[in-house]
Amino acid sequence: MSAFTFRLGSRTFDATSRLVMAIVNRTPDSFYDKGSTWGEDAALDRVREVVAQGADIVDIGGIKAAPGAEVGADEEKARVVDFVAAVRAEHPDLLISVDTWRASVGRAVLEVGADILNDAWGGADPELVTVAAEFDAAVVCTHTGGVAPRTRPHRIEYDDVVESVVQSLVAQADRAVSVGVARDRIVIDPAHDFGKNSWHSLEVTRRLDELVALDRPLLVSLSNKDFVGEALDLPVGERLTGTLAATAISAWHGAHIYRVHEVVETRQVLDMVSVIAGDLPPARAARGLA
Repeated sequence: MSAFTFRLGSRTFDATSRLVMAIVNRTPDSFYDKGSTWGEDAALDRVREVVAQGADIVDIGGIKAAPGAEVGADEEKARVVDFVAAVRAEHPDLLISVDTWRASVGRAVLEVGADILNDAWGGADPELVTVAAEFDAAVVCTHTGGVAPRTRPHRIEYDDVVESVVQSLVAQADRAVSVGVARDRIVIDPAHDFGKNSWHSLEVTRRLDELVALDRPLLVSLSNKDFVGEALDLPVGERLTGTLAATAISAWHGAHIYRVHEVVETRQVLDMVSVIAGDLPPARAARGLA
């Protein structure tokens, strides 16, 4: 495995890192939690819970990815900016990511203490990386196949979906560097299900090693996604086992950051893969030794 390092906030990680990014939605209509953390007190409780469970990062979002009611920039800020400030005050060492594609929102959350801008829509606002550079923040570049924010793909086709992912992410990362983002603060994400049908997401998972070979920190967002549900013909609330299977495969390929709803189960899977890979010692090893 490559010996590269990457930086998030004030912390440095190496290529054997497997980090859990816990999802905290400040939305009333999220596909998975159905608005359970819409209220600020509930959302703060969720942050406390995932931190206690061992999450390395929290990813705070103010707009659901799927189509729905229009949420303007001012409303998005109202949902996330003060909340980020509250999380930062309570958890000074926690890595905070904000899921937004808007530069104006990115600036506002970085001003109150966020560390990472998670651009889930593939550079839809080209100024987002400029804002990240200004604050020396980390940024997540994603592949969406050119679809507009909050739209679903319709009969989208690729000659080679993985090649499209590679080309898009390399181009986005190079542009981020060109405007001043530190190379070791750029994370790449193939964005399962975004601009992809289930066959595409499965192909990306199968060939994830081709993205790991780019020697950049790689984020995967697999949790309860439609490609898992369609693979097993299961509704949203019954996709944990399939998600964890995809997580284990992604970890074996060498992905570094896992954006998830279920922290405890994911952490156990990642630690088990790390132990098998020899990147982490067993928590206890007494069998046959006593």
